[in-house]
Amino acid sequence: MKAVNDMHELEYGEKPEIVVKAPGRFHLIGEHSCFFKDKTMSMAINLPVYIAITKRDDSSLKFYFQQVNERKKSSLTSLKLKKEDKWANALKAVAYGFTSGGFTIGGMNITVYSEILPSAGFGITTAIKAASAVAIKNLYNLNCSDMELLQVIERGNRRFLKVNNFISDNFAALFSRKGSLIITDFSKNKWDYIPFNFEDKKVFLVDTKVPRINIWDEESLHEPQYALLLGDLREHKSNIYGGWQYIDDVTDINEELAVVSEGVRRKLLSVLYEHHDVLEAREGIEKGDFFKFARSVNHSHETMRDMFNISCPEIDWILKRVNELEPNLDFIRNPVTCGRITGKGFGRCLYAIVRESDVDNFNSKISEFEKIFGFHPAVYQVESSDGVSIVR
Repeated sequence: MKAVNDMHELEYGEKPEIVVKAPGRFHLIGEHSCFFKDKTMSMAINLPVYIAITKRDDSSLKFYFQQVNERKKSSLTSLKLKKEDKWANALKAVAYGFTSGGFTIGGMNITVYSEILPSAGFGITTAIKAASAVAIKNLYNLNCSDMELLQVIERGNRRFLKVNNFISDNFAALFSRKGSLIITDFSKNKWDYIPFNFEDKKVFLVDTKVPRINIWDEESLHEPQYALLLGDLREHKSNIYGGWQYIDDVTDINEELAVVSEGVRRKLLSVLYEHHDVLEAREGIEKGDFFKFARSVNHSHETMRDMFNISCPEIDWILKRVNELEPNLDFIRNPVTCGRITGKGFGRCLYAIVRESDVDNFNSKISEFEKIFGFHPAVYQVESSDGVSIVR
């Protein structure tokens, strides 16, 4: 925290009045299922973003991002989305979210401090929004409930940035608990916690630096008729977490999805499988059964690779090596490691969960990856984290 205090004072000539920290985040399973009102399992992580703010006497907004050494400016009276403002647009969106909701705020000097840049993914842009929203709320002593704060972020996303509002991202940044995963239930617009206590395991995030490319537009799947098709395949069961699951009768599933193209059918099936994997992974965690959890994670990656079509050879190579860290064939059915692509897909990021004794071997595989593919990945060993908090 001292670093952000010093940077803010150096930039603006005064100490910050408030400093707020928000965690990075990655999704373990289910981040592509929100349109269909399914579930997403996420982990907030100790890759934090700090936001430091002081009030101004006018309506100007000045932004400084120390790690990229960039300065941007705007005004509360003329907030505009500008392509060249990149990271600063997230801050402007939050300011817009407050003013468009009838809250009164003034000009501000704002410093962003994050060792991880937004371009890497890992929930950094959402962390900027969450931290700045909480900072502004408390700086101006606004009467703003948690639900209203979520609406502030949503207005900024939908109306100002013109992007989708993913509540699983917002829930993870705002409400996570250290030592737990957070599960978003989109059908109920709620979140839940599940303690994550596999103490002999280490979690790694890998930014492979493989360029992202678009194989297909995921939003083309977001059509009401497709949601209705999947809705017809649900069955309510009181003994199932969340109260429902997709049917498992292959004949009925194929009949229901016979009206769509093969490409769409495979992607809708992957959504169906993802919900099952979330439920299975949660049950594995709840019972302390890492084998069950790991099977669900590995199966989810296979689905993302083979049916949802968002993986790439470089990520698949690393994850194959992760699953080869234990050479004993007995562990094929009961894996002691697991991993999956995470984020927007086709290139870039993955996570791996390995035994503490396999850490050195895992790192050697990353070095081998560099020699083979020529990319220089960034690797972060991470732990679960609490959600947003005021640190000054």
